[in-house]
Amino acid sequence: MSVQHDDESEALSPSERFARAGDRNRYPLFTEFEQTRAFRLDPFQIAGCKALEEGRGVLVCAPTGAGKTIVGEFAVARALAIGGKCFYTTPIKALSNQKYADLVAEHGAETVGLLTGDTSINSHAPVVVMTTEVLRNMLYAGSQDLVGLSAVVMDEVHYLADKFRGPVWEEVILHLAQDVQIVGLSATVSNAEEFGAWLQQVRGDTAVIVDEHRPVPLWQHMLVGRRMFDLFATGHDAELAVGAPPGSGGQIRIDPALSRAVSDAEARLGRGPRDGGNSRGNNGRGGPQRFSGYKPPSRADVIEKLDGAGLLPAITFIFSRAGCEAAVAQCVRSRLQLVTSSERQRIRAVVDRRVASLPEADLAVLGYWEWREALELGIAAHHAGMLPAFKETVEELFVEGLVKAVFATETLALGINMPARTVVLERLVKYNGEGHVDLTPGEYTQLTGRAGRRGIDVEGHAVVLWGPGTDPRQVGGLASRRTYPLRSSFAPSYNMAVNLTDRLGRVAAKELLQQSFAQFQSDAGVSGLARQVNRSAQAAADAAKKMQCHLGDVQEYGTLLAQLSAAEKDGARSGAARRREDIATDLAQLRRGDVIAIPSGRRAGLAVVLDPGLDDDGEGRPLVVTVDRWSGRLGQADIRGPLPALGRIRLAKQVNHRSPQVRKDLAATIRSADITVPERPRRAAADPVSEAEMTSLRAAVRRHPVHGCADRHDHLQWWRRRQQTLQEADSMRGRVDGAKHSLGDHLDRILALLEDLGYVRGDELTDTGRMLSRIWSESDLLVAECLRIGVWDGLTPPQLAAAVSALVYSARRDQSGSPPPIPGPAGFAVKETSRLRRELNSGERERGLPLTRDLDTGFAEAVQAWAGGETLSDALEIAGARGIELLAGDFVRWCRQVVDLLDQIRVVAAPELAATARAAVDAIRRGVVSLGSV
Repeated sequence: MSVQHDDESEALSPSERFARAGDRNRYPLFTEFEQTRAFRLDPFQIAGCKALEEGRGVLVCAPTGAGKTIVGEFAVARALAIGGKCFYTTPIKALSNQKYADLVAEHGAETVGLLTGDTSINSHAPVVVMTTEVLRNMLYAGSQDLVGLSAVVMDEVHYLADKFRGPVWEEVILHLAQDVQIVGLSATVSNAEEFGAWLQQVRGDTAVIVDEHRPVPLWQHMLVGRRMFDLFATGHDAELAVGAPPGSGGQIRIDPALSRAVSDAEARLGRGPRDGGNSRGNNGRGGPQRFSGYKPPSRADVIEKLDGAGLLPAITFIFSRAGCEAAVAQCVRSRLQLVTSSERQRIRAVVDRRVASLPEADLAVLGYWEWREALELGIAAHHAGMLPAFKETVEELFVEGLVKAVFATETLALGINMPARTVVLERLVKYNGEGHVDLTPGEYTQLTGRAGRRGIDVEGHAVVLWGPGTDPRQVGGLASRRTYPLRSSFAPSYNMAVNLTDRLGRVAAKELLQQSFAQFQSDAGVSGLARQVNRSAQAAADAAKKMQCHLGDVQEYGTLLAQLSAAEKDGARSGAARRREDIATDLAQLRRGDVIAIPSGRRAGLAVVLDPGLDDDGEGRPLVVTVDRWSGRLGQADIRGPLPALGRIRLAKQVNHRSPQVRKDLAATIRSADITVPERPRRAAADPVSEAEMTSLRAAVRRHPVHGCADRHDHLQWWRRRQQTLQEADSMRGRVDGAKHSLGDHLDRILALLEDLGYVRGDELTDTGRMLSRIWSESDLLVAECLRIGVWDGLTPPQLAAAVSALVYSARRDQSGSPPPIPGPAGFAVKETSRLRRELNSGERERGLPLTRDLDTGFAEAVQAWAGGETLSDALEIAGARGIELLAGDFVRWCRQVVDLLDQIRVVAAPELAATARAAVDAIRRGVVSLGSV
């Protein structure tokens, strides 16, 4: 397709036309590419494409919806034009599928391939879309498809901050050949320059292009009841409201009309003073319920309000799967109708095409009819618990403008191209698995960034629903800040360690790790410390000059004083220790009725012991009545000296020390016993050796020439300053050295454990080491140990699926309790696996390594039943009986993760177990598990 921008050419001045002609000569590929776009490119897109044609790497950071993928699409076009290859990598399979469809539409199915682990289409094509894990595995395997690779696009490259999947991105960046251009496409991060500097260091010339401007302005609102208000004051901070960067001017001012509406709403609910009680009220954080009369607007009312204002389609983010489904049901019950009859027909056609292969027997358990009914009203949910085929259908219908209202969890904000005119946030808090936490500015921006469709909407809208405790100023702070730095989560795994050692050897492997972004950030973090080390060294040198004395060596004199001070402190500590021993001995010997002399404190004087109060460690807090009629247990402030029994008086069997009369009588009895307090407490003799040493040191100090100097106190002041700065420098230098070698040391500890277990010998891998190098799992070493010892030998395919599932499944954090043990051979295999994990954890603890995760058998019986031929309904019922709530999408996702690990086992295991793994894969990959491409 060629689109000529004739109107733009006519508007150019002669000098601009001359410059454009020069660009055509210098950037012929980009000029041709630009003419295929149906819109004029933005300056940041032009800059990124030109940098690529110059042969440079590129990092593009821009807001969601700004059009970053244009630069990635040019990388594809350029690679094809020069006869090279381009890999387009994404963090998730859904995004890979979406990008594959886009590139096929532009370049043809014969030119574009797809690799996502469980999907392989035209894998040797010159352009291949893949998940990042696939590319990492190709690099370690030395795949022939890497030959001729000229560029790699890393879409959503900020995923390298992800705890579990992020390290893969850094592995890829470090391992790619130096002549491969990297095109990093990232959401706006506050430390883009830092990330770009690292890319420059490890990849060579890299252009860092940051664009904060949203092509579609974003306006911020709050909905109070059924009235919608602008968040910011009219005419004030207007640039901020449309997405200008922080510091663009002015203090945030909330629209006065909104402030009045919130105050009125709170007054109607009987709210107390602003600073009283829990300011968050009922907004999802617990605490006093001072707004018991508040009822939030129904979801149907909110959607109707948006529809009436022309603000559909909209995505409403609800941080709960159940909440999303409840919202859809609420709208369906209200008979909310958002589509026309012709649109309804088109929806039915897409649904029929997308789910034609669904087994009819599973429709009811999948909630198919309720889901379809909602779609035909223009309403849908979108969350990870949905069947993949259902999610993909919703995505297609939403992009086509046929679904008008989607209720989604925050996972929708990650990667999938589903922009809307409006984004609605019901709350500003979410449950993170442990408790309710506030949204961060980065999360708020990521979620609201979906609002505003380029080329369709002239502006986007973000709407926050007001609820008791929702402060407009809090929303204003979230909407105006752009503080979300990119932090590396890179750390070597067992698999990475053996692959790096095999390819590079230990020394080079450590050097490679020290080139990671994690190490780069660590080094940058201690660069300030390094500067302080230098400053401290200079300060110490200055102090050394100023402490000079014409009579003698101040350093020597100061050292003598320091030795004397240390000896005196040691003597004091020794004396204190002896006193503590004496006190402990006295306390251990006390008996009921003994009269003691409290040596110090407010209770000093004679007292009678009612209870020695000794614990198992010999520590005591005696219960006493003093001669001054006080009763209670003695504390440390009272027991600072010996407590020998000085006498004894007879006590009744029961003594009520709380009675004033009893205390009076006891005090009189103590006085009549004619016991006197010793003038001086016992004191152990000082150590004659220590005393002799201190006498000698004192004499040496007095004999030193500097001791007679009139300015010795000034000299010593500079000496002490020098000593302090030297100590600070040593401390900081240790922290710097530790940070510089942190990842390398981590690798050493991993390899030490692997060597003990027989996976490596020096720089060489053993047979089991080579097996480990082909296992890509969070529990990679435990999987290898199970294979090495034969834990899974002799299992049937369903039993193997059950046993393997314990290594991949992880119950949602909001599900509590432990499932019951698995019966039969699979249960025995899990017990053996658990034993191996405990042994492995022991070795990890000894070496200070992160512990291999615990097993989770919650999915085992369900997948065993499915692999044994049971229906979806039966498998879900079995999971429920074990206390595990599984939605259809959860079931499919976990089945596919089990299949992924079984596929790896099939490749590396002995023939008999490999055949069992292959049969287990075939048994699982059927029905709903085989449908959809996510």
